[in-house]
Amino acid sequence: MAQSLQSQIAADILQRISAHALPVGARLSERGLAEALRVSRSPIRTALKHLAEQSLIDPHPEGGFVVGKAALKLNPAEIADESPYEEIYLRIAQERLDGLLPKRVSENELMRRYGVTRSALTDLLRRISAEGWMERLPGHGWEFTEAMTSDAAYAQAYRYRILVEPACILEPGFTIDSVGLRQCLKEQEALVGGEIERVSPAQIFDANTRLHETIAACSGNTFILDSLRRINKIRRLMEYRKAVDRKQALRRCEEHLVLIDLLLTSKIDRAAQMMRDHLETASREKQKGLK
Repeated sequence: MAQSLQSQIAADILQRISAHALPVGARLSERGLAEALRVSRSPIRTALKHLAEQSLIDPHPEGGFVVGKAALKLNPAEIADESPYEEIYLRIAQERLDGLLPKRVSENELMRRYGVTRSALTDLLRRISAEGWMERLPGHGWEFTEAMTSDAAYAQAYRYRILVEPACILEPGFTIDSVGLRQCLKEQEALVGGEIERVSPAQIFDANTRLHETIAACSGNTFILDSLRRINKIRRLMEYRKAVDRKQALRRCEEHLVLIDLLLTSKIDRAAQMMRDHLETASREKQKGLK
C-alpha cells in the first residue's frame, strides 16, 4: 500500500476515535473500521500497525489494538500526507464539473485519460468513493454521484446552512462534545499556525467540514447532521472549482477558533450568532469567487 494511502487511512482512524469520543483502552475492530471507511481489512490492518509503531494505539493482550492515550492528543492532520496524485484528483473533479467526463466511466478509460497506473487509480478511486462523489458499479465501471454544478445551487446550499447551522446550536438537546471540539481545535490551530499555506484544498475542506459536522452532531438531531453531511458531499466539487484564497481561508479558520471557544465555554447564544455571521460572510466571499 502506498504511504500516502496508509497515512490517510491512519488519519481517518484517528478522526473516528475523536468523533466517537472513544476512551483509552477501547477496542479497534478491523472489520468495523473497514466497513466504516469502505476499504478492505488489509489496508486497515496496515494502518493500525502504523499507528501502533508511533505509539498512538496499543496492542491488546488478546490480539488487535486499543485506543492509546497519545491518540487523544494528536491532530490527525499531522500524519496525513498530501496524496502524490492530488493534481489528478483535482483534475477529475474539475473535468466532471465541466462536463468533460460522462456520468459513467471505466477504469481503463480513466487510466488512459490521466496516464496513471492501475494501482494509482485504485488509490484515487478509493479516496473519491470514501468521500461520496463516485460509486462502483456492478462489474468494472464507476458512476459519479450527484454534485452541485451551478452557482444557484451553491447559493441555495449556503442559504440552507445559514438557516440550519445556527439553529442547531440552540436545539434543546444540544450537548457540547468537548473531546470532538478539542480535536477540531487542534486542526484549526495548526492551519492558523501556518499549515493553511501548504495544505491542499481538499485538506482545508475536510478540516472545516469536520468542525461544522461535529457541531451539528452536538445538536442531538440526526436529521440536521445527515442533511449537512449530504450537502457537504455534493458541494465538495464546487469548492474545488475555484482557486483557494488563502487569506480568506485563514480568516475563516480564525473565526472557527472563536466559535470553538464560545462553545467550550458554554456561551451558546453568542456561538449561534457567531455561526450565522461566519456563514453569511463565507457565502458572500465564495459566491464572488465563483463568478
